[in-house]
Amino acid sequence: MPEPAGRRPRLSRERVLRAAIEVADKGGIASLTMRSLAEALGAKPMSVYYYVATKDEILDGIVDLVFTDIDLPSVGGDWRMEIHRRAVSARQVLRKHPWAIGLLETRTTPGPATLRHHDAVLGTLLHGGFSLAMTAHAYALIDSYTYGFALQEAALPFQDPESGAEVAGPIMDQIAAGEYPHLTEMSTKYYLQPGYDFGDEFELGLDLILDGLSNSLPSKDGRKS
Repeated sequence: MPEPAGRRPRLSRERVLRAAIEVADKGGIASLTMRSLAEALGAKPMSVYYYVATKDEILDGIVDLVFTDIDLPSVGGDWRMEIHRRAVSARQVLRKHPWAIGLLETRTTPGPATLRHHDAVLGTLLHGGFSLAMTAHAYALIDSYTYGFALQEAALPFQDPESGAEVAGPIMDQIAAGEYPHLTEMSTKYYLQPGYDFGDEFELGLDLILDGLSNSLPSKDGRKS
């Protein structure tokens, strides 16, 4: 039922955690405090403490919610297709919540969504034919690439290709002719050309990684492909 006009919406643990994500999205994780969270909810800090007792409990909760937004791979499906879909989804989610990049693997009390996510990725790789050791190697490699790309993307001084050209243009104007020939060639003939988007590099790199992992799998005759 809708709340009567003038009455504050009732709080719940999920509503508190969703508000915490909104605060972090706007100002970064450093901006997330009990006071800022209470202000975002239009509530008193003591009301927030009823649902989340500590800052660590908030971080555990919002990390778990971020994991719920990442597509789960289907265990037993085509491993490459499922892992590709999951990596693309993870990057998209981290673009929305860049503050989460450094938090996803730091929590010592992971929630059910976090555990379910890791279990699905491991299961997909194991069912895809990878040994225990290669499953560990593959997971580390894929996540290092995915999180690293998301971190680099979040650190760029522009948000889209158009603003990227605006940032790069003045930099190129400062470079004396012939001083950095390779940088100049790549910038003028590729990076600054219409249609270039740094984000497009992600799936190319991901496919190269998945190609390498595919080659590590034994073929039907027992040899590596």
